[in-house]
Amino acid sequence: MVCTVATEQGEILGGSPSPPPRPTSPSHRPPDGSRSAASTRWASVPSGPPAWTPRVPPSARSSRPPKLPWRGYALRAAFVDALGVPVGYDTDVNVACLGEATFGDSRGIADLVYVTIGTGVGAGVMCGGHLLHGMLHPEAGHMLLNRMPGDEGPCVCPSHDSCLEGLAAGPSIERRWGAKGTELADRAEVWELEASYLAQMCHNLVLCYSPRRIILGGGVMHQEQLYPLVRKKTLDYLGGYITAPELEDIDSYIVAPSLNDNQGVLGCVELGRRAAAGE
Repeated sequence: MVCTVATEQGEILGGSPSPPPRPTSPSHRPPDGSRSAASTRWASVPSGPPAWTPRVPPSARSSRPPKLPWRGYALRAAFVDALGVPVGYDTDVNVACLGEATFGDSRGIADLVYVTIGTGVGAGVMCGGHLLHGMLHPEAGHMLLNRMPGDEGPCVCPSHDSCLEGLAAGPSIERRWGAKGTELADRAEVWELEASYLAQMCHNLVLCYSPRRIILGGGVMHQEQLYPLVRKKTLDYLGGYITAPELEDIDSYIVAPSLNDNQGVLGCVELGRRAAAGE
């Protein structure tokens, strides 16, 4: 959990990370740090997949988030009760997308996808300036992919045999190659395979959401040699079917985050501002 104090213009005034608390009962309250540091105007709460959308009443409870102790816990209501200010709530990848669209190099781009590739894979989608929620929230990390020839590595997802997260997230790299990605930087074959799976993902994102930019973040993308590989392979997979000015400048189309790993907290700043404004 990260507690940050910031202005609505995106100036970070302070804050600190802390281990996420474990809810002990339906009345469990946010940690003291969040109460003492909270703005008097608003607050916002990023979460992993909550299994409900921000449009539902604040008292609603999350049904099946991946972190088991939080199932059935009314997280947003707990912050509303504790802080007494408007509270925004959304997924971690959605607020990262919002942060880049509001304060980063993608400012002014209304159709945007932010993907984090780390211990898992998640995507935040903005269409026409609005974050996409729908029935629950996008689970692009579990899109099915075609296994690359010769890849006998396990799919680490317990629910699917060949999904993006199971084939391309950090734990999959470690399981397949026997070492963490940071220890495999000079193994070209590792990143050729990884780029093939990420390019399949980008191909699908282009065709499904038609974004004007795709941002790839997360710990796996700290291996910066991936970016040119993913760009080239994405164009190869698209096969000329899609033609657009954005794709002609592929280096500006598939990009790295621009906010020094602050895209999540800055997205929360904008989410909180919108909550205070009733947007």
